[in-house]
Amino acid sequence: MRFYLRLIWYYVENMLPGILAAAALYACLYVPRMRRLAARKLRSSRPREVLLLLFWMFCGGMAVLTLTPWGFHWRVLLEYGVISDQGTFFALGDVNLIPFQSLELGHQSMYTVFNLLGNIIMFLPFGFFLSLLWRDFGWKRALLAGLCITGLIECWQLLVGRAFDIDDLALNTLGVLCGYWLWAGLGRRGHYCKQTGNENMLCQL
Repeated sequence: MRFYLRLIWYYVENMLPGILAAAALYACLYVPRMRRLAARKLRSSRPREVLLLLFWMFCGGMAVLTLTPWGFHWRVLLEYGVISDQGTFFALGDVNLIPFQSLELGHQSMYTVFNLLGNIIMFLPFGFFLSLLWRDFGWKRALLAGLCITGLIECWQLLVGRAFDIDDLALNTLGVLCGYWLWAGLGRRGHYCKQTGNENMLCQL
C-alpha cells in the first residue's frame, strides 16, 4: 500500500509545475476576460470563477503528466538536467491496438488494477468540470470530449517515446464519462449557470 501511496504522490508532485503555470496564466488573463465580458454585458459569478481556476490548474497538471516523455520529473530536470530516461524529449513510441493487452492479470495484478483505476479516475475531473461549467453538456458531448482529449494525448505520446494504447484511450474516455455521470448524479445541473433577475450569470467559457 505504501508503494502505491508514494506512486500517487510522485504523480501529484510532478503535476505541480503545470498547476502553477496554469494558475499564473489564469491570473494574467482574468482582467482582460472580465473586461470582454463586461463589454458584452455579461458577468461570471465568483463560484464559477473558482471552478474555472481549479479546472485550469487540473489541465495544467495533466499536461505535464501526460504530454512529457517517460521518466520526466521536474526535480530530476532541475538537479541533473536530464529530460527523460531516453535522453531526449522527442522519440518515436510504440503502438498497441490490441484491446485488453495491457490489462492482463498476472503476478502484478495489483499494479494492473491500480493502473486501470488510475486511468479512469485521473480523467474523471474533465467530465465533471466540463459538465458543471457548460450548459447542456450531455453524455454525448462528454463522450465526444473524452475521445478528442484522450485521442490527442495518445497521438502526442507516440511522438515523445511513450505509446498509443487503445486501452488507455478507452479507459480515459470512460473516466470522462464517469465525471459526467458523477455530476449528473449529484443533481447540480444549472447551479452555477443560470440567470437570476437582472443579473446575467455567464454560462459559457
